Amino acid sequence: MLDVALLPGEYAVCRLPAGSTLPPQLWDGLADGDVVTVTWTAEGISLICPVDRAPVQVVVETDWRCLQIVGPEELPLTGTLAALVGPLAQARVNVVAFSTYDTDHVLVPTVRLAEATSALERAGHRVHK
Repeated sequence: MLDVALLPGEYAVCRLPAGSTLPPQLWDGLADGDVVTVTWTAEGISLICPVDRAPVQVVVETDWRCLQIVGPEELPLTGTLAALVGPLAQARVNVVAFSTYDTDHVLVPTVRLAEATSALERAGHRVHK
């Protein structure tokens, strides 16, 4: 059983061209609990952030909610992310998953949030809203 926290606010998944500079407002004044993750590849930059921090004039998908495993978790722990994604996949809820050093996160569509939390609770997890 996992404890899962629903983070406040909506999140955006953004795609920036390779070599882009991240806007400074992305980091300024982050609220407690806000999560920002950046992944660089040769093809481009993927950014997940609160909607109000999403850069303008880039590809942006909004209306995601972020579920975070209450941690920190130990890095070599296995199966934690699968324990979240499995029940969501069975409920046919789309996910975007990412990890930090301390814990795992899953984005679910805002319109499917109730279904997602119900699926996680049926799987035995505690969702803190």
